[in-house]
Amino acid sequence: MEGKIKGVNLGAWLVLEKWMTPRLFDRSPSDDEYYLAYDMDAAAYEEKIKTHRSTFITEGDFVKIAAAGFNVVRIPVPYFIFGDREPFIGCLDELDLAFNWARAYGLEVLIDLHTAPYSQNAFDNGGISGVCKWAQHPEEVEFVLGVLTRLAERYKTDDALFGIEVLNEPLTPEMWDIIDPQDQFEPRDKELAEGSGPISFAFLYDFYQEAYDRLRAILPSDKTIVFHDGFDLKKWEGFFKERSFDNVMLDTHHYLVFNGKPDQENLENYTAHLNQIGTQIEKVSQYVPVVTGEWCLFNQHIAKNKPNMTDEEVTAFYNELWQASVDAWKKGDGYFYWTYKLLIDTVNTPDKIGKDAWDVSRAIARGWAEV
Repeated sequence: MEGKIKGVNLGAWLVLEKWMTPRLFDRSPSDDEYYLAYDMDAAAYEEKIKTHRSTFITEGDFVKIAAAGFNVVRIPVPYFIFGDREPFIGCLDELDLAFNWARAYGLEVLIDLHTAPYSQNAFDNGGISGVCKWAQHPEEVEFVLGVLTRLAERYKTDDALFGIEVLNEPLTPEMWDIIDPQDQFEPRDKELAEGSGPISFAFLYDFYQEAYDRLRAILPSDKTIVFHDGFDLKKWEGFFKERSFDNVMLDTHHYLVFNGKPDQENLENYTAHLNQIGTQIEKVSQYVPVVTGEWCLFNQHIAKNKPNMTDEEVTAFYNELWQASVDAWKKGDGYFYWTYKLLIDTVNTPDKIGKDAWDVSRAIARGWAEV
């Protein structure tokens, strides 16, 4: 691939997030993908999941993604992708389809291992809310390494493969304290969640090294191995300078909605914040390529003020915010927008106002974004 990455995430397709596709969780007490499988009859669960996967993303979506100007899709996949962790349903067939569609329409694919057994972050998008114990189970660490190597073996010669991201958003100590994930994502099984805690950078360095060694032995040199920064770009200079890596990339995630104070929710401060991140990305890029693997236009200013803004004012705001964001990400190797598609009503549901900006297909259609 030539030039910067202009990518989009296919969130909520093969890895579920309730807020993005709430109807999937209708008539179920589940708040995450883990308990959805246990709360439903096996046959009903299988039918629901397979119907969702076959309709949420289709060939037509890849046509639209390519036509919009994107060049790479980041596809979150679960640790049970191979169908070997009951009661969960594997999704290799769907990923195979995605590779065929990507190849047909000139796109590349970044496979993103988005979840791990016992979770790597306690987020709902880590598979099970309020639990973060994966790193405490050596057998599950080995299982994840096995998933990565099997994915590499399966797709290593596919022209559409951009690379493999080793693990999405492992939650490290400082960010654990800031977010307090067990407060935001209350664990359903308190006993299971007991002992949960952040993943140390020491563990992460060793895990990334092991994953790299195994993947690099399988993947051709033109396939990229991607590491998430654990929510701290500043922790990686020594790691990359003191070790030898071939064709790797550091992934960093930045959402305006999770930054700043209420009195700073305006375009001027958003732009200043993005400029600061861009400067940091530029600095880190001196020793490792950096991609912003998740970001979006959604922000509290629009969420609070949209009912009192004209369509022209909203569009102008988003246009400036889009440009400031992309300018920052171009200080590195590019970006992946989160996300391509939502299944929520942002017009008739008061608490969803402004959340249409998470959906880049809507943002493009409304003139807020231009790839």
